Amino acid sequence: MNTTIAILKTDGSQAGTVELDADCIELTRGTQAVHDDVVAFLAKIRAGSASTKTRGKVSGGGAKPWRQKGTGRARAGSNRSPIWRGGGIIFGPSPRSHAKQINKKVRMLALKRAFSERLKDEAVLVVDELTLAEAKTRQMTALLKSLGAGDDVLIIADDPSADVLLAARNLPGVEIMRPQAVNTYWMLLFKKILFTQDALRKFTARFKAAGKEEVQS
Repeated sequence: MNTTIAILKTDGSQAGTVELDADCIELTRGTQAVHDDVVAFLAKIRAGSASTKTRGKVSGGGAKPWRQKGTGRARAGSNRSPIWRGGGIIFGPSPRSHAKQINKKVRMLALKRAFSERLKDEAVLVVDELTLAEAKTRQMTALLKSLGAGDDVLIIADDPSADVLLAARNLPGVEIMRPQAVNTYWMLLFKKILFTQDALRKFTARFKAAGKEEVQS
């Protein structure tokens, strides 16, 4: 796999290249880690707000509906019974957290594997700097077109300007994130990943920092 990425100018011409270190690439392991990390992320952002009332929470039920014997009907002790219309729910959902715990090293392995797969698919682009003359959506669209990023792209910028944020917010397939916030899910969600040069440096530094922690431990 080619680990040399072209650095583009905003007009699409090449401004240079950047060589990725070997500790930023992982294609031999981590497929299960990717699955686990994505599942954990989606579980964490679930609202978990589904709620039902048990027989102890519904109103009514203070008196026995009718006497125990002699009516010809089935015995009934409360109109809050789950078999009654308007009664409580048996084993219904209640508000809870769906979050799953995942090891920090597993998360980093998953991110590295996802990043490596995007590199392998030639879906990673690097621009020297992300600037616009005005905060106009059409300018952002033209910029992405000149870079070959298309209209389904994750832009990773260290300190995006207000013009860039304003110009991109009306594009439904464009998301802007800082390199520290990118996880496995976001890395895999878009067709293209567009880094600024500084953002790529800070993003890959996360892998190097993780590698140092493993050595020390």
